[in-house]
Amino acid sequence: MAMLWKFMRVAKYSKTALSPKIKVRGIPAHSRHSSSKSVPSDFAASAPCSNTVELLGKSYPQDDYSNVTEKILSKVGKNLHNRKHHPLWLIKEQVKEHFYKHYLGRRGTPLFSVYDGLSPVVTVQQNFDSLLIPQNHASRRKEDNYYLNRDHMLRAHTSAHQWDLIRSGLDAFLAVGDVYRRDTIDNTHYPVFHQMEGVRLFSCHELFSSIKDGEGLQLFEQGHRTAHKQECHTMEAVRLVEFNLKQVLTKLMTHIFGDGLQVRWVDCYFPFTHPSFEMEINFQGEWMEVLGCGVMEQQLVNSAGAQDKIGWAFGLGLERLAMILYDIPDIRLFWSEDERFLKQFIGPHIWQKIKFQPLSRYPPLINDISFWLPSETYSQNDFYDLVRTIGGDLIEKVVLVDEFAHPKTKKVSHCYRIIYRHPERTLTQDEVHRIHRAIEESAVRELGVEGRF
Repeated sequence: MAMLWKFMRVAKYSKTALSPKIKVRGIPAHSRHSSSKSVPSDFAASAPCSNTVELLGKSYPQDDYSNVTEKILSKVGKNLHNRKHHPLWLIKEQVKEHFYKHYLGRRGTPLFSVYDGLSPVVTVQQNFDSLLIPQNHASRRKEDNYYLNRDHMLRAHTSAHQWDLIRSGLDAFLAVGDVYRRDTIDNTHYPVFHQMEGVRLFSCHELFSSIKDGEGLQLFEQGHRTAHKQECHTMEAVRLVEFNLKQVLTKLMTHIFGDGLQVRWVDCYFPFTHPSFEMEINFQGEWMEVLGCGVMEQQLVNSAGAQDKIGWAFGLGLERLAMILYDIPDIRLFWSEDERFLKQFIGPHIWQKIKFQPLSRYPPLINDISFWLPSETYSQNDFYDLVRTIGGDLIEKVVLVDEFAHPKTKKVSHCYRIIYRHPERTLTQDEVHRIHRAIEESAVRELGVEGRF
């Protein structure tokens, strides 16, 4: 759950996703914001030749919604969370071990099953409709997601698997995987990151059995929705589910970060939970958000076939936890193949204390780019996507440093500062100039801007 299949019930399910065999066979001419078209640069994607994308052994026809780039497609199937000794794998394994050890079923087997090999290609129905996200909700925008076409996309959250897993009969599970979102460019944001989803459902007996005189308590009633509960839930049920959820997650964070950790809860809003909360932890004197959670919308639970149960869901980002725990300063490092990075996380056990030792800090090269915006069709995320497609992981940060509206023509100009820095070597002015020039030319051609270069 973030914003955040029919399976046999097993203690663990960890089928590795297929290695990607990716071919982009074309971008429709009317998809003007897709920056995977050819650009005059060594760093550009190759020119397409037809109108399909082949990904993970399947072919997807493109249409006016298609906006996924070859740069993003090249990340599909990397499965960093399943790569042994990778910091994301370490975090995943720590959470798994905690849940396996502390939450057992009646026969002494792990209560929570784990799914870490589910395909990142999902339907729009799975990613949005199954979670009751309205058709006009901002989270559906092309500017924020990677669509293969109108019906299929790269999942924007692991919540896309909630409905199917509940429908298969599961009532306690963790789902882990890579997720994809178009976003800003800085040291904490990357278009591909990794999430873990947790869901737990309770029957009336499971929820109230440990409560004194709880035999007469019920899960459901005909009431009214308030800020504290859904219209179909009793207040007693919501309070117990909420208490269990917060207790589970507080224990998890304390287990990962150690005793004495300060935790606070902030009310928030997610489309498919109510009430909803964000957890913030105090780490080295700074409050940081680490996960979102809440009581699941009963309509979602009912539609998946669990009408007699109530439950909670949470979603956490593996990169966020790993950056805090290991003191990793730049999210791009998770994709590094440099052994100086990877060897630091090899240890005798997953709980070994590790503090990341920075690689040599190579100097940044900074270039600005200014242009007049087109009348209606411009999106900042389109520009960020274009920059990432051409510059890749050489781009450390992109910042809008100036916005100007001409008093007579009413045209709007943006000036962006692009910070180039390779995490593993020193860049030269010549190679940065070539990349920057390709970005300028592509912005004019792909986004319809008027350059002020």
